[in-house]
Amino acid sequence: MKVLVGISRIFVGILFIVSGLIKLNDPVGFSFKLKDYFAPEVLNLEFLVPYALIIAIFVVIFEVLVGVMILIGYAKRFTLWSLLLMIVFFTFLTFYSAYFNKVTDCGCFGDAIKLTPWESFNKDLVLLVLILILFFGRKYIQPFFSKNIRSIIIFASFVGCLAITYHVLQHLPIKDFRPYKIGANITESMTIPEGAPKPIFEYAWKFKVDGQEKIITTNGDYPKVEGEFIGVDTKEIQAGYEPPIHDFTIEREDENYTEEFLAADNVIMVLAYNMSMTEREGYAGVREMTNEALKKGYKVIGLSASSQSVMEELTEQYKLNFKFYFCDETALKTVVRSNPGILELQNGTIMQKLHWNDVRDLKLNTLETAKPNLDFNLKRRLDSIAILDQRYRMLMQASSPEALKDLGEEMGLTEEEYKGDHWALQIAIDSSNMEFVEKYFIEKGYPGKSIVGEESSLAAWYVLQHNPDKIPTYLPLIKKAAADGEISMRSAAMMEDRYLMNEGKPQIYGTQGMTYDDVRGSFIWPIENPETVNQRRKAAGYEQTIEEYAKLLFGEDFEYKILSVDNVTKE
Repeated sequence: MKVLVGISRIFVGILFIVSGLIKLNDPVGFSFKLKDYFAPEVLNLEFLVPYALIIAIFVVIFEVLVGVMILIGYAKRFTLWSLLLMIVFFTFLTFYSAYFNKVTDCGCFGDAIKLTPWESFNKDLVLLVLILILFFGRKYIQPFFSKNIRSIIIFASFVGCLAITYHVLQHLPIKDFRPYKIGANITESMTIPEGAPKPIFEYAWKFKVDGQEKIITTNGDYPKVEGEFIGVDTKEIQAGYEPPIHDFTIEREDENYTEEFLAADNVIMVLAYNMSMTEREGYAGVREMTNEALKKGYKVIGLSASSQSVMEELTEQYKLNFKFYFCDETALKTVVRSNPGILELQNGTIMQKLHWNDVRDLKLNTLETAKPNLDFNLKRRLDSIAILDQRYRMLMQASSPEALKDLGEEMGLTEEEYKGDHWALQIAIDSSNMEFVEKYFIEKGYPGKSIVGEESSLAAWYVLQHNPDKIPTYLPLIKKAAADGEISMRSAAMMEDRYLMNEGKPQIYGTQGMTYDDVRGSFIWPIENPETVNQRRKAAGYEQTIEEYAKLLFGEDFEYKILSVDNVTKE
């Protein structure tokens, strides 16, 4: 019994210390797991959710301390009762999770060692047996060292735990066990490798045969049975391969940008999983860092799970010079344990990851695409103009009153605004936007990439596009901006085609299509010298031929036809 108690003492002590230190390395992650347990569908202890982080810190520090206490024999009675009560509670919790399949990962060892609910329950059963051995064989537990030395060890352990806690909360976990650690490639981590195990399902087919219900079990094939089919129950008997990352997306206004940003070089991401809980004192440093990154040629974006209106409100409040995109909240919580946090990506590979407290430690290179003369005040104004330019145009595209209501509320509009005369409201905005843009055109020229960055440089272009009566005046300015590399040649080509079509003349690059509710139907507006249009399109930067572009506009069954202006101006 003495030997058994000794072995149990060492095993239990070390396991509690290791388990506690792993969770102490990432108390924020453990607090997320506690919130899963506090959810209404699990333990229904929602009143504890606001205190999850405090509870997590207390539990993991106590777990480490009782592990140290049992090893050195400190406060034997208190330690044994603490161990017993903790393991009884954990055993109940893991059984509840496993039996009812409520929480699929207990979080016992954080992200370092993933255990299924039943594995966690079996682990706790073993620990329960070992702790019972310690409890009933407590007379064999002799203390090490003197009483004062034992007290010093416990105090030092407590102070050490507090120091680790403070460090990881103010920075990031010391050791990153998650699939988003530095050096990991997000794209590769989302890919299922060739030959990976696939899930295996068991199908219980129910038939009525000769008036009796009969169940036939297969792994997928429909059984050959002479009888009436009633139904089928499906059960997964073996899970397939699941990639380490499977819920990371980058979206905005129903468009998916994940592939684009994960394939790009020199991307800085600011992650704020929930704007209502974000550490707002961090955004002064974030603004300073991201402005520097933009000047040095980096692409900067934000990721959040909050609504677009909330994201835009924060952007405006802290004068941030980048857009926020939507990403799943759970994914963002997993990426970085900071709200906000910062990543640098190169072709989807995480090169740097920082807490907002360490934002000034981000290492940035001066790239060939550097824009040292960026005007951030102008950039913010143009970014606001770009949002207003689409404000009511988005509402006009709503497919139903319900969709209109949802979109309006997401945009932060009142019922009067999203149910009003969208076109009249948008015309007023277009006129106001044009007034500002035209003043800048006259005084300083076109606000291009070198002044406001690539994305913001298109804001003035869109404003002009939506004020067609001004296009004849400023088309030469647009063409000069394209020649100077301030906007793309594609943008200038589209503007020129729009101008020519409005004048009733053949276009040059074939960018404009039309649809009439008469015999003319849909068509590409007539093109000057159509036999060489694909060469002109390629020179302007378009990847599709005119035939491919026509199908993109009007559907795969559409066939491009060469038309004259006379053909399309007569019904």
